[in-house]
Amino acid sequence: MSVPFLELTDATVILGGTRILDGLTLTIRVGEHTAILGPNGAGKTTFMKLLTLQQYPLAGAVDSSPIRVFGQDRWDVFELRSQLGIVSADLHDRFVHGNSNGVLTGLDAVVSGFFATHGIFAHQRVTDLMRRQSMDALGRVGATRLAKQTLDTMSTGEARRVLIARALVHNPVALVLDEPTRGLDLVAQHDFMEQVRRIAQQGTTILLVTHHVDEIIPEIERVILLQGGRIASDGPKATVLTAAELGNAFNAALTVEQIGGYFRVLVDTAGTAHLA
Repeated sequence: MSVPFLELTDATVILGGTRILDGLTLTIRVGEHTAILGPNGAGKTTFMKLLTLQQYPLAGAVDSSPIRVFGQDRWDVFELRSQLGIVSADLHDRFVHGNSNGVLTGLDAVVSGFFATHGIFAHQRVTDLMRRQSMDALGRVGATRLAKQTLDTMSTGEARRVLIARALVHNPVALVLDEPTRGLDLVAQHDFMEQVRRIAQQGTTILLVTHHVDEIIPEIERVILLQGGRIASDGPKATVLTAAELGNAFNAALTVEQIGGYFRVLVDTAGTAHLA
């Protein structure tokens, strides 16, 4: 795609009289794997709602829009879902714990991605092609064996893998991951992020929204650091993931190490270093 994946121009969101996002201006291009990083309260959740059209910024200048996704400022949400896949811990909860459609199999969960719903409903027409493409998506993430298993009987890591397949069923241009490893143990977290690495290497643009530095996979080269609803730093990860930049954003004394393409943060609390 020649148009950018995401463009924000002086995007401001005010909720309850508070500026949650304050004049964000940034461009993320297709193929530019990027992480949005920041502490709790930095504005990451509202940023996600902008991207998924659940929240809109204040109107900007007459001749410009404060937000464009794939070059457009107006979208049919269902059309947008065909180009933008989303995986989040909140989505996981809605499928596994809060789904009004009842218990879903892995295959049904993936098929629901065609309708941007959280289940399969009577008025929806599921075709054989949709089922084949859903099985292909499960195969792409190594989860074919989960097609007939229900989500409530899967481990958290297995269910999260099914949701990746759901996000990929349209072969989207970009995959957005919002706090994707929340609730996963260390092994499941590693397996999940290794799967994300393979997806990035296959050409799908990755946008990771997180407050965990260790989730930033080697394929991600750009980091946008949010603090108090503003961009505190934006650039190559080696220049953003420093003790000075991160310490300022997270309001802590930090040490940063780089190991095998990953960054690791140590927090110095009362003279004692421990993993963040």
